[in-house]
Amino acid sequence: MTALGFLYPGHSAEDDYPRMEQMLGSDIRLQVVHTDIGEDAHRVDALLEMGSPERLAAGVEELRLSGAEAVVWACTSASFVFGWEGAHDQVRALARAAGLPASSTSFAFAHAVREVGATRVAIAATYPEDVAGHFAAFLKAAGTEVVSTRGSGIITAAEVGTWGWEEVKAMALAGDHPDAEAVLLPDTALHTAAYVSALEQELGKPVLTANQVTVWEALRLATRRVNAPTLGALFTKEPLVQVKD
Repeated sequence: MTALGFLYPGHSAEDDYPRMEQMLGSDIRLQVVHTDIGEDAHRVDALLEMGSPERLAAGVEELRLSGAEAVVWACTSASFVFGWEGAHDQVRALARAAGLPASSTSFAFAHAVREVGATRVAIAATYPEDVAGHFAAFLKAAGTEVVSTRGSGIITAAEVGTWGWEEVKAMALAGDHPDAEAVLLPDTALHTAAYVSALEQELGKPVLTANQVTVWEALRLATRRVNAPTLGALFTKEPLVQVKD
C-alpha cells in the first residue's frame, strides 16, 4: 500500500481524488486534508495568503498520522503566484514541516509537461487573465514555451467547482493552439478527473489538468508508476529516460 497526502484548499473539486483512487486500480491511497483558504478569490493578494506557510502547516500533522509517504500542496494558483523561487521556498517549508518529500501542483505541471515530451503548451485557465499570466511566467521559468494563454475571468473556486463537462470542454477547445503540443488546465477547483481521456480525444494531444498532475506528482515523489489510461497520456507513457540496471 502506498499512501499519498494532499493539502487541498477549501472545498470545490476534492471528489476528484476518491475518483482517481478508483481509476488508478492499484494499492494506492489518496488522503486529502483541507486547508483554510481565507478569502475565496483568484486575486494575487488573496492567493499569497492562501498559500502562506502557516495555513499549509496546519494540515501537516493529520497527513503524517495518516501514514502518507509524500505530500503535495494541491493548489496551482497559491503556488505559482509566489514566483519560481518563492514557490520553491514554499515547498521546502512544507517538506520541513511534514518531514516528507513535498511538492505543489505548479511544480507538478512543470514536471508533467516534460514527462509527456511537450516543449510548447497552451494554457486554458479558469482564472482572470492577470492570474493566468502568472502561471505562464512560472512555466517559462521552468523552461516551457507557452504559445498561448487564455483566462476565463472566474474569481472564486466555488464557482469553478460547479462546472461540468460542457464548460470544461468549451474552455479547453477555446484555449488550445495549433502550435501547442499539450493543453494545460491549471485549477484544482475544476472537476476534470472524469474528463481527461475525452478531452484528449477532442483535442488530439495530451491534456494536463490540475488534480490529475497533482496525483501523478505524488506518485513520482513516492517513486511509484501506475498505468491508468483513463487518466490520459500522462498515466500511460513510459519514462522518457530509461534507467538501465
